[in-house]
Amino acid sequence: MNISVLIPAYNEEKRIGKTIESVKKSRYVNHIVVIDDGSKDDTAYIAKKFGVCVIRLNTNKGKGYALSCGLKCVTNKSDIVVFLDADLGESAIEVDKLIKPLLRNECDVTIAKFKTFGNKKGGFGFVKFLSKKGVKYFTDIDFDNSLSGQRAFKVEVLKKIKKIPKKFGVEVGMTIDILNLGYSIKQVEVDMKHRITGRDIKGFLHRSRQFYEILTTLLLRALRCNK
Repeated sequence: MNISVLIPAYNEEKRIGKTIESVKKSRYVNHIVVIDDGSKDDTAYIAKKFGVCVIRLNTNKGKGYALSCGLKCVTNKSDIVVFLDADLGESAIEVDKLIKPLLRNECDVTIAKFKTFGNKKGGFGFVKFLSKKGVKYFTDIDFDNSLSGQRAFKVEVLKKIKKIPKKFGVEVGMTIDILNLGYSIKQVEVDMKHRITGRDIKGFLHRSRQFYEILTTLLLRALRCNK
C-alpha cells in the first residue's frame, strides 16, 4: 500500500521542519512531497534538508494550484493521498488517524475535525458559514468541516475529480465534488493544532481573501450548473 502526503507551503520556514519530522514518524506514510508555493523565505531549503521531495513554484499560485502540481507527481503511484497543512508541527503525527479508516475500507475520504483548544478566538464564523451553506446548496447535505485542509483520499476519488479550485476554494469545491460523485466522507476527530488567524488587521485581510475566493468558487460553480 503506497501512501503519499502532499504539504503545500508558503513562507513556513519556522514550522515546515517539525511538520515533516512528525509525518515521518507515521506508521503508514511512504512518500512526502512539499510544494513550496513561491515562498520568500527558506521553506524549500529546510524541507530539502529532511530528504523529502520538494516542488518549487517560482511565484505564489495558491493552495489549490500547489496541490494540483503535487498530485501530478503522486497520483499514479499511490493508493492513498493525504493533504496536510505546513503549520501543523508536531501534531502532524495525527495523520495516521486519517489514514486508518481508509485502510479499513470504512469510507472513501476522511476529513479532520479539529478539537477546540483553549479560548483563543479566530474570526467571526463568516467563512465557515459560507462554506457550510455552499456545500448544502450544491449537495443538499449538511457538512461541518468542509474548510479543513487535512484530508485523506483513496486515489480513485482524486482521479474522478477533473479539476480542483486553485486557491482557498479548494477544500469546499472538492467536498462538493466528492459528495456529488457519491463517495463517502468520514469526519475524524484529531488532536492537530495549527496557527490560528487572530482578530487583527492581518487576520481580517486573510479571512476576507479566503471569503472572496470561496465565494468565487461557489459562484463559478453555480454559473456552470445553470448553463
